[in-house]
Amino acid sequence: MSEKIATRDAYGKTLLELGRENSKIVVLDADLSGSTKTGLFAKEFPERFFNAGIAEANMVGMAAGLSAGGMIPFASTFAVFASGRAFEQIRQSLAYPRLNAKIVATHGGITVGEDGGSHQSVEDLAIMRALPNMTVLCPADGPETAAAVRAVAEYDGPVYMRLGRAKVPCVFEEGFDYRIGAGKLVREGTDLTFVTTGLMTAQALDAACILEEGGVSARVVHLGTVKPLDVDLVLKAARETGALVTAEEHSVIGGLGGAVCETLAEGFPVPVERVGLRDVFGQSGTAEELLLHYGLTPAELVEAAQRVLKRKSR
Repeated sequence: MSEKIATRDAYGKTLLELGRENSKIVVLDADLSGSTKTGLFAKEFPERFFNAGIAEANMVGMAAGLSAGGMIPFASTFAVFASGRAFEQIRQSLAYPRLNAKIVATHGGITVGEDGGSHQSVEDLAIMRALPNMTVLCPADGPETAAAVRAVAEYDGPVYMRLGRAKVPCVFEEGFDYRIGAGKLVREGTDLTFVTTGLMTAQALDAACILEEGGVSARVVHLGTVKPLDVDLVLKAARETGALVTAEEHSVIGGLGGAVCETLAEGFPVPVERVGLRDVFGQSGTAEELLLHYGLTPAELVEAAQRVLKRKSR
C-alpha cells in the first residue's frame, strides 16, 4: 500500500479510455470538470461532453434523456450535490424507470477537507442505498475505481459511485478480478472481522497489523459495493469470527454499518461496533485532521475491535 492515488483521478483516466473504446459513452458535469476530472474526457471528446452549469437537477434530466436515446451517460458533480440537489431527478428520472445512467460523485466524505460541513457529504450512501433499482459503489482505491468504472459501463441500470478528493493508498493491484456486488477478503483472520468500504479499508489493514502484534487475528473484508451487499461474505465472516467492526467515511446511520447490521439481524446476529460519523456533520480542516477528529483512524479501529471482543466473550 505504498502508492497513493485519488479515486477521482483514476475515474478521469479510465473515463477517457472508455471514451476512446466506446462511442456511446457521453459525459455530463455541473461546472466542476476540473475537480471531478471529467475535463480529461471533455478535452478529447468535446462533442460528447455536456457542461450543465451549476444546475445538477437539469444535468440528471439530460442524462436520463441521453440514456433513453441509447447512450451511456456518466454524470458527475460533488457527492453532496448529487445526493442532495439532484435527488428528486435521480429518483424519478433514473431509478424509477431504471434507466442506464451512471452518477459518479466525487468529493465524498469528510476528506473534502477545508470546504467544510456544507460540502462534506456524510449521508449520500444512505440516501442512494434507499432508492429501489439503484446500485451503490464506494471503491477503496485507484485500481478498484478503474475496474468499477469499466464494470458500470457494461452494467445495464442506474449506478451511484462515490469517489474521494484525497489521495489514498492502493489496496488492490491493477487488473484484479472485480465484480459489482462481490466483496473482497483482503486479509484472513479468526478473532473478528473488519467490514469496510472506501478509504477505510486501508485504515483497517493498518489496524489489523497493530492487533496482530497483540495476538489478535483480525480479518478484513472490503465491500466496494454497498448495494447490493455481499450478504454471503458478511454472514460467513460473522459465523467464522463471531464479531464484526464496520468502518466507513460516512454516518453510521444508514450506510455500510446499517446495511451490515440489518443483514446480521436477519441472518446471524453477532456483536458489532460501527466506526463512522456519530450523527454529526463535518467541519473545515485538513483531511488528516478530520479523520483523526472523527475517529476514522487505525487507532480508533483497534479500540473498536477491543470493545467488540469483550462483548463477544460475554
